[in-house]
Amino acid sequence: MFTNQNKITDHSYFMSLALQQAQKNLGNTKTNPSVGCVIVKNNCVISAGSTGINGRPHAESKALNISKNVVKKSNLYVTLEPCSHYGKTPPCVNKIIKKKIKSVFFSVHDPDIRSFNKSSKLLKKNGININIGINSKKIKDFYKSYFLYKEKNLPFVTLKLAVSKDFKTINKKKKWITNTYSRSRVHLMRSSYDCIVTSSNTVIKDNPLLNCRIKGLESNSPTRIILDKDLNIPTYSKIINDGQNKKTIIFYNKINYKKIKFFKKKKVQLIKSSINFNNHLNLVEVLTKIKNLGFSRVFLECGEVLATSFLKNNLVNDFKLFISNDRLNKDGTASIKKYFKTFLKKKKFIVEKVNLSGEKLISYKIK
Repeated sequence: MFTNQNKITDHSYFMSLALQQAQKNLGNTKTNPSVGCVIVKNNCVISAGSTGINGRPHAESKALNISKNVVKKSNLYVTLEPCSHYGKTPPCVNKIIKKKIKSVFFSVHDPDIRSFNKSSKLLKKNGININIGINSKKIKDFYKSYFLYKEKNLPFVTLKLAVSKDFKTINKKKKWITNTYSRSRVHLMRSSYDCIVTSSNTVIKDNPLLNCRIKGLESNSPTRIILDKDLNIPTYSKIINDGQNKKTIIFYNKINYKKIKFFKKKKVQLIKSSINFNNHLNLVEVLTKIKNLGFSRVFLECGEVLATSFLKNNLVNDFKLFISNDRLNKDGTASIKKYFKTFLKKKKFIVEKVNLSGEKLISYKIK
């Protein structure tokens, strides 16, 4: 019991607990937002819930899955406006009313037109108190990818790039540029995105699996999407031969019937896309198709060529830059120093700096 806290602090605290619930499955709830909910009675949390993997059940429904007598006259804190429409599940508002909740606190409105600003009227009509806006700044930032998914034609894109201290992206003598702490952080990031996009050049050079190798989060590995205009990926690539364990998609343009037959046998999905005036895949078309497949959070993990293309086309929302503590000098190549310093000078808005055992992670909000 939090006896030394005033009411405003209590509300903020309980909403922060709801946000912690929402953070658990971010990037793993398909087209549904990842929502968190806690139920409080006599200033104590009696139940909690988060949106299930693939989007169901909803957080409120999970939290309310206790005895009506226990939950009656309690307060419900939820990060996003409760749904009030019938979809694949009944409205959460109905269950809130049925369970005799006393007050509902939610931070931000759901931009989904089926729910936007509708739950409050239903709850008030049934004598339930409403409070809107607690911790709204922080929670709006948490839902930035969901809001973009609802409002725009393109998904939310986070670019991750690792460079040496002298801004080289390739180490000619070693596979890795950054240390184990930075690489572990990347694996953790992967777990909160529903797809990871890379280029055929990266697959050919590094032969990666692009999964999440954090113990306990392996099942949160994102769908792998490869941009391979000419279907140059070797058939022996790990990412292709692992396609039955985790979904893999290839966007291509040039027909190669032999490889297409092989990839399909390996359960790899192939999507033909057009090329632009530079003879590269049309990135806007690719991202539009990615969104139409149901993906809302894209983790772009690639080399300097594709990264620069995304930035020049204004297709990046967040940028995660890992900077090693070592200079590569002649042992490094593919420098992005000139372009990125110019770009970030115009665009940068630093939201986070993290020290990773001497290395830096700088997070930029691009748009």
